[in-house]
Amino acid sequence: MAINRNISYLNKDFTDFRSELINFSQTYFPNTYTDFSNTSPGIMFMEQASYVGDVLSFYLDTQVQETFLQYAKQSNNLYELAYMFGYKPKVTGLASVLLEFFQVVPAITSGGERVPDFSYSILVDSNSTISSQDDQSFIIEDPVDFSVSSSLDPTEVTISQITGNEPEFFLLKKTRKASSGVISTTTFTIGNYSPFPTIEIDASDVAEIIDVFDSDGNQYYEVDYLGQELIYDNIKNTNVNDPNNYLSSNDTPYILKTKQTQRRFATRFLNETTLQLQFGSGTPGDTDEEIIPNPDNVGLGLPFEKNKLTTAFSPTNFIFTNTYGIAPSNTTLTIRYLVGGGVSSNIAANSLTSLDSVNSRFINSNLTPVTAQFVFDSLAVNNPTAASGGQDGDTIEEIRQNTISNFNSQLRNVTADDYLVRALSMPAKFGVVSKAYTQKPKAESADTTLCIYVLTYDVDRKLIASSNSLKQNLKTYLNQYRMIGDSIDIKDAYVINIGCEFEIITLPNYNNNEILANCITEVQKYFNINKWQINQPIIIKDIEIILDNVNGVQTVNKVQIINKTGTTLGYSRYAYDVSSATLKNIIYPSLDPSIFEVKYLNEDIKGRVVTI
Repeated sequence: MAINRNISYLNKDFTDFRSELINFSQTYFPNTYTDFSNTSPGIMFMEQASYVGDVLSFYLDTQVQETFLQYAKQSNNLYELAYMFGYKPKVTGLASVLLEFFQVVPAITSGGERVPDFSYSILVDSNSTISSQDDQSFIIEDPVDFSVSSSLDPTEVTISQITGNEPEFFLLKKTRKASSGVISTTTFTIGNYSPFPTIEIDASDVAEIIDVFDSDGNQYYEVDYLGQELIYDNIKNTNVNDPNNYLSSNDTPYILKTKQTQRRFATRFLNETTLQLQFGSGTPGDTDEEIIPNPDNVGLGLPFEKNKLTTAFSPTNFIFTNTYGIAPSNTTLTIRYLVGGGVSSNIAANSLTSLDSVNSRFINSNLTPVTAQFVFDSLAVNNPTAASGGQDGDTIEEIRQNTISNFNSQLRNVTADDYLVRALSMPAKFGVVSKAYTQKPKAESADTTLCIYVLTYDVDRKLIASSNSLKQNLKTYLNQYRMIGDSIDIKDAYVINIGCEFEIITLPNYNNNEILANCITEVQKYFNINKWQINQPIIIKDIEIILDNVNGVQTVNKVQIINKTGTTLGYSRYAYDVSSATLKNIIYPSLDPSIFEVKYLNEDIKGRVVTI
């Protein structure tokens, strides 16, 4: 006969286990054992059992806790949970800074005037290293080619040396964005084929994988997950590659394309110092990667298989392949990766002055040796501003919170603001969207879900309409993040050029010219185009407050905004009725998305001092 015992399952710690074991013995074995003193053999066994129960209970609670993102504390578990939810933890943050590159070139006579001889132009290769005196290293992603000048990559030319009232040398200047870090290289020998091979890089502060090549020269591309087949690729925007839009594409150095690749890998950090690379499970002989849904392989085209007409097919059979990319075998992988960053990389201005000239060379070869050596020695670099953005890796709590945030967004464009941020974040080499604005289409555009209005800068940092190539790149870029039901229309916003005239009354015993100059400077700062967005109104009261705060100004007599138009004068061709658009001292933009721009800050902002 079975014996029923009343067992409590609520015990969690040593004290509860011990008390329950004593109570259990006294209840069910009252005559078998009666010595429950602290030194008795029975209590010894009960306390040992309580000790084991307490330890097992602790580990059980801990293991359950470590499976929940909100409560996990061990870093390795948090890394695993983060990747499960689609977030990539950061072990370092790179600092960025704008560098200025300089070189001199001799002058030559062309058309009766002295001009720079660009045949002496120097090319600084991409990934070149620039260092500071305290051994902080930065690299540039894009090459520096002094012979090329465009709206996105202008070459500034000034006179460097004059001999006999004629320029003898010109100074060329270009700017590049640099990121902190150094490039490290490692190799791995891969033996016979095995599915999903993994390799691990043991290093601190690994920021990213630059490239992976095997011994046959094949490149492996990094993807977010092995089932991802499409990657972004770029080709030079030349007349051959883009004959329709090349002449109007000074703002688009590269054409953005999507490329299908079989050789790919995914990365994940196992901890702060270990980065794992995982490859696919296919072999070069597999054809599974090329299968796409069509009547021949879905069922309708199979001979004598009419019963397949009512078969339900899983879409994952055609979205994902069986190989997840080609696994490298019997080869040597060469991996280059970027190491660096951290708070220490936020160096001060004028610190990056040492350029590794190994990756610098003349574009042309037939040069005068003495002049060429003088020109090459003139190559210099400097950072006029301090580096910023460098930070240490994610803390435990940052991993937790960033993962929760990332899981909710999933990198998809859901709201209009999502599309706005994504448009502004397109890589610069595909064209820079300087201003963007999103809004719902008008009623007559029922086929469009969202309209994105964009503008870009010309070589003088003035707003212009974006080229067709830039719009096409933006379309390709947004398509990878677009919701399936969204239809996006990319349009040009309107530019309304304006001028500002004001009158002030100064305090006694102040220099009127100095006060007026200070007022003009403050208004120029207010109308700096970097601070203005599409459909932003002009608030006259803000300008009056700015002028009032200038030392020496007694009162502001008048502030007037004037429309500037006329393409022959360099202004926009769109006229605007400022007075009709003004309501309660606020000038509103048009219903069609537009932006106010003071095109010539030195000429279009005027002021004068008047008397009471």
